[in-house]
Amino acid sequence: MTSPVNAGVERTMNGREDRFAAYFAARSGAMRATAFLLCGDWHRAEDLVQNAFVKLYLVWHRVGQDEKLDSYTRQILVRTFLDEKRRGFFRRERPISEVGDRPLPELDDHVENRVVLVQALAAVAPRQRAAVVLRIWEDLSIEDTAKTMGCSTGTVKSQLARGLTALRSLVPANSV
Repeated sequence: MTSPVNAGVERTMNGREDRFAAYFAARSGAMRATAFLLCGDWHRAEDLVQNAFVKLYLVWHRVGQDEKLDSYTRQILVRTFLDEKRRGFFRRERPISEVGDRPLPELDDHVENRVVLVQALAAVAPRQRAAVVLRIWEDLSIEDTAKTMGCSTGTVKSQLARGLTALRSLVPANSV
């Protein structure tokens, strides 16, 4: 038989887990899009999001349900990306030029532009890429980007400038 104390703890745990599940359902798609821009691969993006949400779940009992939850989750995601990149945990997969016997589908200009941009973004250094994604894609302020990346605002500005310069050199002028 369950004691009243254990029943209260169980209700609290279920409520906490329900809130986490609801938050994950609501925000994992947006975090996955950000992760894709960071790493350039949908499968790796899913792994990054999964790792970030696992880390979030481990501290969920301390995290409040406030407006800063997205910022905190994004911070975990970016730092997970940078840590894994720095430590060499990324898979050493190389894209192949052929896809078996099937011809590749024809791409329209919009899709081709997107492919060019994603490939160029993948060629930019990880911290520069993080600065570009957070400032341009996520539209974070310089201060919020610095907090998310764990660096100073000056570092964000220099990483962003270098990242944008690298992107400009990688993307042909007539492609986008």
